[in-house]
Amino acid sequence: MTKLIAVEGTYEEMGAELGRRTSELVERSVQTYLRRFRDDAGLSAADVSRWGAVYLDVARRYDARIAAMLEGLAAGAGQPIEHITALNARTEMLYGTGYRDEGCTSVAVLPKHTRRGHTLLAQNWDWHPEQGPVTFLLATRDTTGFTVLTLAEAGMLAKSGLNSAGLGVCANLLVSDRDTGGAGVPYHYLLRGVLQSRTMSQAHRKALDVVRISSGNLLIADAGGEAIDLEVAPDVFGTLLPQDGLITHSNHFQAPLPLVDRKAATSALTLLRPARARHLLEDAAAARTLEPEDVVAALRDHYSYPDSICRHVDPDAGKGEEIASVYSVVMDLDARELSIAEHPPCERPYERWRLDDLFTPGAGPEICFPIEEDHA
Repeated sequence: MTKLIAVEGTYEEMGAELGRRTSELVERSVQTYLRRFRDDAGLSAADVSRWGAVYLDVARRYDARIAAMLEGLAAGAGQPIEHITALNARTEMLYGTGYRDEGCTSVAVLPKHTRRGHTLLAQNWDWHPEQGPVTFLLATRDTTGFTVLTLAEAGMLAKSGLNSAGLGVCANLLVSDRDTGGAGVPYHYLLRGVLQSRTMSQAHRKALDVVRISSGNLLIADAGGEAIDLEVAPDVFGTLLPQDGLITHSNHFQAPLPLVDRKAATSALTLLRPARARHLLEDAAAARTLEPEDVVAALRDHYSYPDSICRHVDPDAGKGEEIASVYSVVMDLDARELSIAEHPPCERPYERWRLDDLFTPGAGPEICFPIEEDHA
């Protein structure tokens, strides 16, 4: 079962409780990324501390709630705050260096194309399998009752998730020639900023009206029945709107932007994964009968295995370069539900969590989307 960590209170209190309850996992995550910062990006311990201090200052200016959670987390976990903020800026600290492969496939479906009339949002998160054991579901409920449920690596605050306003986001790595170091807002701050938003317009401002130093993709949808894809890079951004009720995305730019895409030619099957997902879903979407089960079937797809939508470790990958679909997430934004499967999603049922149950003592997930025979 995927671990759920649920914390409530002020943002500093939530961060401190999160840090205390995950201190061992945070230590493992910090050590993993310190090693990668050193070995893959050539960053010294002093470099990490210096940049961590920069990103703490950025957090305070970008969103005081995020800064308070990070400072509380560091104190609760017994970690230097600079290590925690560097961890939350790991995309910027690693990917300005030509860092190696990755992958993610995301899908949004508009409600008028689904059987229940609900907005659906889903993703396979492809990353290093070593991060699977230190990744969990993080639920936060602040003093106003505003709730966020998101996938999170230990020591970090966000990835794909949804909130009690019915707004959700999925993340896809993008890399361009515009990416650089500096005092901009890290990508994972943007994800948490979107999840802290109560409206789509607020989410747009948190992602777009900021100084960015890296590229990334944010697929955002809400229970109001709309979805938009934001491809962001330093100083520029592009948007994609649904076509025939669907948005699908992976790890290359699809909007025409004045930049050079640094991953389109090398990221595993990125040029076909969005089209493949669309092909698997378009008939049900056209018939307006699409269900979460159809999205799950697409996320379990093995076309061009092992670099498929459901990605498996390439046996020829070097040590430390292994990539797989570490987690698969399907969200029903109207029902405020998130279903999740650990690697490999083709061999595991999903666990469905409801936002209303997250803070109920003894509550647990419902098992859903069992393995079909052809995926066993």
